[in-house]
Amino acid sequence: MSLYEDLKWRGLIKDVVGEEKKLQELLDGEPFTFYWGTDPTADSLHLGHYSSLCGAKRLANAGHHPILLCGGATGRIGDPRPTAEREIISEEAVNNNIEGIRNQIKGIVPTAELVDNYDWWNGRSFLGTLRDIGKYINVNYMLDKDIIRRRLDTGITYAEFSYMLLQGYDFLYLFQHKNCIMQVEGSDQWGNLTTGIDLIRKILDKDAYGFTMPLIVDSTGKKFGKSEGNALWLSKEKTSPYQIYQYLFNSDDSKVLEYLKVFTFLPREQIEDIYRQQEAHPETRIAQRTLAYEVVKDLHGKEEADKAVDGAKAAFSGQGDKNNMPTITISRDLVANGIVVTDLFFNAKLGGTKSDVRRLIEQGGASINGKSVSDVKKTVTQDDLDKDGELVLRAGKKKFVRVVLN
Repeated sequence: MSLYEDLKWRGLIKDVVGEEKKLQELLDGEPFTFYWGTDPTADSLHLGHYSSLCGAKRLANAGHHPILLCGGATGRIGDPRPTAEREIISEEAVNNNIEGIRNQIKGIVPTAELVDNYDWWNGRSFLGTLRDIGKYINVNYMLDKDIIRRRLDTGITYAEFSYMLLQGYDFLYLFQHKNCIMQVEGSDQWGNLTTGIDLIRKILDKDAYGFTMPLIVDSTGKKFGKSEGNALWLSKEKTSPYQIYQYLFNSDDSKVLEYLKVFTFLPREQIEDIYRQQEAHPETRIAQRTLAYEVVKDLHGKEEADKAVDGAKAAFSGQGDKNNMPTITISRDLVANGIVVTDLFFNAKLGGTKSDVRRLIEQGGASINGKSVSDVKKTVTQDDLDKDGELVLRAGKKKFVRVVLN
């Protein structure tokens, strides 16, 4: 199967600039340079970014040269959101975020050339930008972009309105200085992508190419991303490999085939075989199990993936090693003196607020070492410890935390 055919089968080509036949010729032809970019809005990427990075990695694995851009310049402005203006990030935070993201990108796509658009925007004059770039982009063209139209009623600052000029110029710069002929992005970047291609055509009278990949959503239709409140960070310090494993293991049956195609590098024949087994015996959850393992392995290595599997076994079946479960440590004195169950669950981050914890307990969704807890006034003492002198807390059907005493 060619690269183009593989991308089409996985559903990774959404919108294409120009004729798709030309895109196919490029993807399946001689090596070329392409780029994917992101802004450093946090010190870690999340699973939504990972879906796009997987697309970039597929092109790299096929022999094409990836440039991965971390927007030190554009991150100082902020890509317009459909709802409201972004908060300005301090320069110190931007630089710190870039460092964290660059390390993650290099781990996922080792052959990538990493660039920062601040290197060519820093020191560029405002007058020069208007003259050399702004003169080629019509305001009506900018107003016609979907993301801008959606903000006109609530208002948009000139800074965010101008964002597409900055990103458009990034493509022009990389085309001129890196022989980069293609941009690959998530579908929410379509307007910015086409702006770059228009600039290349108008200023250089040359053709550039691009396509977008669909944004990945969960079973409720919400996209993976920190602004949606369901972020799964690629940093182990922010989201543990176990948490990613459990999240993907709990993927809805209606989404798991799509996720296997997008997030794993398993060949088509193997994915289709796994899904046939899943349809025949859905209780085995072989598709979810494979998905979760493959993603954690690609992100954090085989050892962490094996630990996540072991931790899941310990939490759900009493087998495996509890050391691989999400774990917190509390003072032994707290349990010796008795700790209120709502405080215990809140400290274990099994509820966003104390009210959330109370509702969880009152509705029968909490247990300690396999025993249901329904009294919000219950005091947890040494009598509740298991044979190892520990506690395993459960919230709902899917969240477990091991409590160790020191």
